[in-house]
Amino acid sequence: MKKQINKTRVAELTRQLLVELGEDPDREGLKGTPKRVAESLAFLTGGYRQTTKQVVNNAVFQSHTNHMIIVRDIEIYSMCEHHMLPFFGRCHVGYIAKDKVIGVSKIARIVDCFARRLQIQERLTEQIANSIMEEVGAEGVGVVMECRHLCMMMRGVEKQNSVMTTSAVLGSFRTEGATRQEFLSLIKTH
Repeated sequence: MKKQINKTRVAELTRQLLVELGEDPDREGLKGTPKRVAESLAFLTGGYRQTTKQVVNNAVFQSHTNHMIIVRDIEIYSMCEHHMLPFFGRCHVGYIAKDKVIGVSKIARIVDCFARRLQIQERLTEQIANSIMEEVGAEGVGVVMECRHLCMMMRGVEKQNSVMTTSAVLGSFRTEGATRQEFLSLIKTH
């Protein structure tokens, strides 16, 4: 876990960046921008300063269920590590419990913990799956993420309707085709 960011230093660097871009950081509309950017970046990269153990906070409970548990359509906002531009979309998480379940809000918090770092979608999907597997000792885990990337939409190839889909399947979701198919069919029912 990384230490807190130095917001004063980030604000100074943002001010310098504005000058390099040809802006006047003292003009009315930009006077508070360096401080706001520092606050924003502290929030958007908050995942570096927390662990999944902190996020879960012991909200793992004994349960005798052995059924699939799915949380669909978790909103996701992250920043690509290549251009530091946002990507956003939906994340679907499913798992089959052995003898423990996790509090439902903790699944969304795990997603945010990893999303609030500079990321690539492929790694983010895998980190979420591995974390859920580890936290609950699940029989299997599936994660599917569908995101739009501003680095593709507002620069570069400028493809406005492109959506990137990634998946990570572990345990029985990987080894049992019927389990994987059940998960995929259930997350598509909207």
